[in-house]
Amino acid sequence: MIGIKAGAKFISVALLMAALSGCGGDGGAADQTVPLESYTPQQIFERGEFELARSRTKDAAFYFSEIERLYPYSEYAKQALIMQAFANHQSKDYEGSRGAAQRFIDFYPTDEDAAYAQYLLALSYYDQIDEVGRDQGLTFQALQSLRTVIEVYPDSEYATSAILKFDLAFDHLAGKEMEIGRYYLRRGHYTSAINRFRVVVEDFQTTSHTAEALHRLVEAYLSLGLTEEAQTAGAILGHNYQSTDWYEDSYKLLTSQGLKLKDRGSNWLSQIYRQSVKGRWL
Repeated sequence: MIGIKAGAKFISVALLMAALSGCGGDGGAADQTVPLESYTPQQIFERGEFELARSRTKDAAFYFSEIERLYPYSEYAKQALIMQAFANHQSKDYEGSRGAAQRFIDFYPTDEDAAYAQYLLALSYYDQIDEVGRDQGLTFQALQSLRTVIEVYPDSEYATSAILKFDLAFDHLAGKEMEIGRYYLRRGHYTSAINRFRVVVEDFQTTSHTAEALHRLVEAYLSLGLTEEAQTAGAILGHNYQSTDWYEDSYKLLTSQGLKLKDRGSNWLSQIYRQSVKGRWL
């Protein structure tokens, strides 16, 4: 990330305040008494940095965007674009941040800050995950963008953070499936619940929710009288998650009905059992 310069330069920025005082404000370009066209891109850029230092991120984004508009071919245009993406993200204008980051990637794909632009683009999705309820579109977009950081910029300083956030977003998707599955299970809609838990076991088996999903499958299948499926789910649980409370609960539930935790039948869980426990893929 491009840092905010301090020291003597910060003092010089302060001197611009009187000249530029009519520009910006909370509304960006409101009450503009002196047109920005009168100032150099360096002066406008330094005003943007000054606003960032004061945590006035919306104003900072405005000044950086004006450089892009007024001086698109100047030496400051590229730097202002990445700073615009950063300032917009800081002010939680995720759409604006995403747009600026994408333009930077499009215009400067080989620049050393392209990795950071891609990371900011991913964050513009990732930081909204908890706000989207059951709409998982942004989570999928976050995963795709984070994967780009990991695969295209594996040696960048952002790759490690992208991997961590990818795992968390992936876990989030599994958690949403579990939430819906539990809802159906509590209301006795066992087939609908099974479909949700199956998604977790098949598609999100590396997440922290798999053990519970297997236990919930035991509960749902037993409620439907499908003992072979319930026993097989318990067998997978016992092999891979024997130290968990979910295994203990499934063990008690199955044995209380005289059932063993073992692979039974030829259902979809039996295929997973053969693949994950016995290593048979055919």
